[in-house]
Amino acid sequence: MVEFVTLYLIMESLDHLKIGQTAIVRSFTNEALSSKLIEMGCLPGEIVSLSKTAPLGCPMAINISGYELSLRKDEAASVLIELLA
Repeated sequence: MVEFVTLYLIMESLDHLKIGQTAIVRSFTNEALSSKLIEMGCLPGEIVSLSKTAPLGCPMAINISGYELSLRKDEAASVLIELLA
């Protein structure tokens, strides 16, 4: 089951991740998009890292579930994460 976040929780979104940073996917803000992301392996609890971005920041390539996935910046903004040290 997908967990959706209320406005009271403060988490960073995936579009704010910097190259080389690692995080854990915690939840989604867009119900329609979340099902597509889950089908591509972007599941709550998965470890994700940003590997590269296009010159203007969109799209961005993330490493998740053992492969590289490209996302638009607005898609990445709907993924809430918890940064790892």
